[in-house]
Amino acid sequence: MTNLLIDGHSLTLADIAAVARHPGALRLELADDAARQMRLSDELKTRLVETGIPIYGVTSGFGDSNTRQIGKGKVEALQQNLIRFLGCGVGPYATREVVRATMLVRANCLARGHSGVRAEIAANLLGCLSHDILPLIPEQGSVGASGDLVPLSYIAALLTGQGTVLHDGVERSASEALREAGIEPLVLGAKEGLGLVNGTSFMAGFAALALQDAVELAYAAELCTAMTSSVLKGNPGHFAAFLFEQKPHEGVIDSARTIRRLLGVTNGRDPEAANLAEDGFREMDDPIQDRYSIRCAPHVIGVLRDTVDWAGRWVTVEVNSSNDNPLFDVARRAVRNGGNFYGGHVGQAMDALKTAVASIADLLDRQLELVVDEKFNNGLTANLIHPVAPGSREAGLHHGFKGMQIAASSLAAEALKNTMPATSFSRSTEAHNQDKVSMGSIAARDARTVIVLTQQVTAIHLLALSQAADLCGDKGLSRAVRAARELVREVSPYIDSDRPMQGDIARVAQLVVSGAMRQALT
Repeated sequence: MTNLLIDGHSLTLADIAAVARHPGALRLELADDAARQMRLSDELKTRLVETGIPIYGVTSGFGDSNTRQIGKGKVEALQQNLIRFLGCGVGPYATREVVRATMLVRANCLARGHSGVRAEIAANLLGCLSHDILPLIPEQGSVGASGDLVPLSYIAALLTGQGTVLHDGVERSASEALREAGIEPLVLGAKEGLGLVNGTSFMAGFAALALQDAVELAYAAELCTAMTSSVLKGNPGHFAAFLFEQKPHEGVIDSARTIRRLLGVTNGRDPEAANLAEDGFREMDDPIQDRYSIRCAPHVIGVLRDTVDWAGRWVTVEVNSSNDNPLFDVARRAVRNGGNFYGGHVGQAMDALKTAVASIADLLDRQLELVVDEKFNNGLTANLIHPVAPGSREAGLHHGFKGMQIAASSLAAEALKNTMPATSFSRSTEAHNQDKVSMGSIAARDARTVIVLTQQVTAIHLLALSQAADLCGDKGLSRAVRAARELVREVSPYIDSDRPMQGDIARVAQLVVSGAMRQALT
């Protein structure tokens, strides 16, 4: 088993996805240097408390209660009450993978050693991950500015042995799960409750996973484009490298390159000269240019690729940051009050990501319309129904992909609806202390929702394209297109008569989500 050292500086989005989605694949350890830095920060906090100076959230109340100073004898009770009054989340519980990502990110942020908390806090978070002890975290209730206070309070409660958790997938009390795992419940000291809840780790957990999923969607959209061009006998010249060298957005260049590889072409075909009729006119069998949903696909998918690139850099900074308040400056023996808990970068990144992903859903829905509509699908059957012999009793009974296209259109519309920027909806809250907030966790959850919808649109389109490829026969189809069709056929048989397709959609979506489709073709 490979070790993953948590040091507060080097966590990658790939690391987060691996821990979140493949429990037990990595052995989690707190780096020695991180533990040492956390100890120094904790010692500084303790010395400052002893001086009697007011320290926000340590010897003062929270938020607009920061004018109420308390004695050092009350600091533990203050942290306990923080966890209690924040336990008001609502809505569905976050998925296990999101919770795992959140816990890992929170441990890493604290491991930077500026939060004034003991190393045991980060170590116990990693221990709970290793033993698959996960708090039940309601998704809703964070405005994303004083961090994800409400969601993260459930992680803090877990470490103290309070609340309900999933342990190896079984719901039970936190105290029982910790006892069985040999993890001692913690009594949170000064600043430790605040250090756990006052950060951006919940939104960042969603964001890290969304970015990985978006990469798989970009590839799947390129595959769909190549398959659409193939089954409609489109013009592969639309993807010639020359075109994209003249407008060199990196994501667009990458997208066009991938489509060319999937099509097995370099520059496409040149039109052939022909003699015109005496009147100087002829009606050509094939159009010179395909419709925009095919011809402009690299320009749409390239936007997603470039968005993932810069958004990934932003989120990587976030998950390797000290994003709580106050922070302890060991070198200068000072406590600093600021606003690193503000989730603006994550929110902005996720608002952009969900817009770029929803555009993919719209693109693929438009491609699907061309494939199923006999007016545009270049000789394929209407709705891709299985051909029947003239006079057959089956004639007129089947509707093929008619329902599937309706469903895809609905899913695409819902994805587009969810692109309203959450970061535009700041609310003044908490007695006007949090008077400008990020809504970062809402933006990140929206991005997750749009990605799931787009994965389903992609699955429907891949099913339709595989049906179209079967109707076409292998002639003219590239090796990659044939291989993609065969991979779909492993989980969904050819449709020779109408049948429910809900299960097929789920199985093909999983090929996209897991990366199996991309891995099989690269």
